[in-house]
Parts: sequence; C-alpha cells; structure tokens
Amino acid sequence: MGVNKVILLGNLGNDPEVRYTPDGKAVATFSLATNYAWKENDELKKGVDWHRIKAWGRRAEICAEYLEKGRQVYVEGKLKTRSWEKDGTRHWMTEVVATEVQFIGNSKHKKAEDMETPPPAAVEPSGIDDDIPF
Repeated sequence: MGVNKVILLGNLGNDPEVRYTPDGKAVATFSLATNYAWKENDELKKGVDWHRIKAWGRRAEICAEYLEKGRQVYVEGKLKTRSWEKDGTRHWMTEVVATEVQFIGNSKHKKAEDMETPPPAAVEPSGIDDDIPF
C-alpha cells in the first residue's frame, strides 16, 4: 500500500475551464502557482512552480463559479500521470486531481457581500461516510 497525497497553497494562473464528459459530468482544469525562495551566496532567489489541477463533478462547477485568476486557493488531492502518443512522440502529463478545494480570501472582482450565496469554505470529497467508527 502507498500514499499519494498532494497539498498545495497558491494562486490561480487562469480562470477554471469547465468541460463536460459525454455522460454530463463536469470537469474543471486550472493552473496553480506556488512560490518558493532560497538563499544562494547570500542572495535571496525566488521561484515559481506551476501545477495543473483537475476537479470533477459538483466540485468542478463550484470552482468554475467562484474561482478566478489570481485568487488564492488551498488544494488537496492526488497525483495522476497520463501519457499519449502524438506524431510518433510520447507525451506525459502529471496533474493533481483535487479531492478538496478551499477558497482563501475574497474574489478580486466580486465582494463576498455582493454574492447571492457565499462561496463554500471547502468542497468536501463526495462519497465520504460520516458513520465510519474511527
């Protein structure tokens, strides 16, 4: 048995893009930037890592409704790597499949008090049984 868990806190690099599978299930994709810093020869250097995030179902629809470029977001999920071949070249992509998304701060363009319903603090994973005895 192994562990596949990712925790990220960063800012959206783009508005979520929502598509629907042939059976009507929503899937949202967006990029998330995480910043880091290190010292090299007494000089502070900064860097950014970009992560591709994928959310499914109702979580995808909520992300599309409330998230926008620049907004800070906490994401938990698992790494998923897929590959395909195009023009004889093998391509690989690793993305984070979100199991939890928490919106941090307010939207840049919408004030919380102007929204018809406030954004959820977290989108819980579906299928969790609260009656688990441990």
